[in-house]
Amino acid sequence: MLRVAAGVSQSPRGPGGDRTSHAYGLADYGRDMVDEENLLGEFLRARRELVTPEQVGIPALGARRVLGLRREEVAMLAGISADYYLRLEQGRDRKPSTQVLESIGRVLQLDDDTTAYLLGLVSDRPRRRRRLHKEIVPPGTAQFVATLPLPAFVEGRCLDVLAANALAAAISPRLAVGANRLRDVFLNPAERALFPDWEVATQGLIAGFRQSVGTDIDNPRFIELVGELSLASPRFRQLWARHDIGLRQGARMRFDHPQVGRLVLNREKLLITGTDGMMLVVYHADSGSEDAEKLALLASVALPVAAPRSQQVRPSKP
Repeated sequence: MLRVAAGVSQSPRGPGGDRTSHAYGLADYGRDMVDEENLLGEFLRARRELVTPEQVGIPALGARRVLGLRREEVAMLAGISADYYLRLEQGRDRKPSTQVLESIGRVLQLDDDTTAYLLGLVSDRPRRRRRLHKEIVPPGTAQFVATLPLPAFVEGRCLDVLAANALAAAISPRLAVGANRLRDVFLNPAERALFPDWEVATQGLIAGFRQSVGTDIDNPRFIELVGELSLASPRFRQLWARHDIGLRQGARMRFDHPQVGRLVLNREKLLITGTDGMMLVVYHADSGSEDAEKLALLASVALPVAAPRSQQVRPSKP
């Protein structure tokens, strides 16, 4: 199984050492990037490598041959045996107690959302192998998005754009049905140029993606997407190896827009009930701000202008 430590990329190869062989496709690479049999161990190792001895009060004496904390250091601080912690990382013990996981989470300095994700990795909910299915936006939601006077789009679990209005396309032409936010933000130079805080934006995007997919790593769309981005983007590989978890939620976004320059908008992400994790994403500016004026300017270009009342066709009298 492929291991990718934060900041270090390793690429598996197909038969004959050809990384691009048809016999070794994106789905194969995507599966290699996720250890389906040991999600808990992969997560613990990745997070352990992100915590320095100084952060937990351990003197760093001499040269250290490992990233972050040693296994025995985590075990000591969590109040468990080193052998037991080793079994957890190796996948030989898959049913640790909530108390043990919460203790480890405190050592690894996990926030509440990431701790909840950790606990979910050992839940008794059965995993079922999924077939690739098309995500369909509820008709009422699609109509609502089309009529909103603000930039809005619907985002699927794998961050595919499933519906979008004209104002969303005015923010970015890549906000269109059929696009994928991960693919565009990581691989499209024009989309990357929109984000002056690209490093921060990509970190949040990956954390939300992991939280969205959860343990549903048999999803064919997920496997293909992770494989494609892992091959094409060193930044994606680096962030994917960190196992960061974050909610798909609102944020304040900065854009370097090609038409109006610097644009600061509030982004809201709202769960669409009755769907399998679809989110309604809406951008809006602070009332009365310069950004509101810029957004109105974009809207005047993007949205059709109604004809003056004197030019509107009136129904003929019977």
